[in-house]
Amino acid sequence: MPTLILLRHGQSQWNLEDRFTGWVDVDLTAEGEAQARKGGELIKAEGLVIDRVFTSVLTRAIRTSWLALAAAGQAFVPEIKDWRLNERHYGGLTGLNKTETAKLHGADQVKVWRRSYDIPPPPLEPGGEFDFAGDRRYAGAMLPLTESLKTTLERVQPYWNSDIAPRLSAGETLLVAAHGNSLRAIVKLIYGLTAEAIIDVEVPTGNPLVVDLDSGLKPLTARYLDQARATPLPAA
Repeated sequence: MPTLILLRHGQSQWNLEDRFTGWVDVDLTAEGEAQARKGGELIKAEGLVIDRVFTSVLTRAIRTSWLALAAAGQAFVPEIKDWRLNERHYGGLTGLNKTETAKLHGADQVKVWRRSYDIPPPPLEPGGEFDFAGDRRYAGAMLPLTESLKTTLERVQPYWNSDIAPRLSAGETLLVAAHGNSLRAIVKLIYGLTAEAIIDVEVPTGNPLVVDLDSGLKPLTARYLDQARATPLPAA
C-alpha cells in the first residue's frame, strides 16, 4: 500500500520575523531545527520505512528533510530536489513584514492575497533584490513573478504526475518535505478538494502528515503524528 508523508519545514528566520518569504532562501531557526528533528522522531516511533524523499530547492525544506531523516535513523534514503516543490512565490510582497503590509494596504486586502485561492499578490519587479532569474537553481525555467495557490498547484501538479505519483503507484513510501502552500497543493490534488475547501486547510510545521493511499492514489486514512498540534483534515 503506498504511503505519503507530508512534512512542512520547521520555523524559518523569516517566519520568526513575520516576513513574506516565498522563494527567498532563508534558513531554519533553532526552533525550526528542533521541529524537524521532532518530526523525524515521530516517524521513527511510528515505524515508517521511507523509500525516497522529495523536497524543494530551498534550504529550509532541504535541511528539514535532513534533520528529520537523521532523527528517524534513515539519513541514507535517496533525496530528489526540484524547484516545483518551492513555496508559493509572493511576488511584490516578498521580504515585507506582514503586519506592516496590513497597515499599508489594509488587513482585508492582505487576507485576500494570503488566503484566496486564485488572487495573487502584485508581481515582483524584475531586477530587484529578490529577482531569481539569475539563480542557477532555475536555469532554463519559466519563472513566475507572483503566484496564487491556484498557480502554485499548476506547477506542482505536472511534477506530481511525472515524478511522485509513479513512485507511489509502485508501492513506495515517500516523504515530501516542502512548504505550506506546495503541500496544500498536494492535499488538494489527492483529496480532489474544491477551491473553497482548500482555503481552510493548513499544514502545521514539523508535524508529519501520514496518508495511506489506495491503488488510485486516493486517501484511505490520514493522520498527523503529533496529535497535540494537528489541524483539521478533509474527509478521506
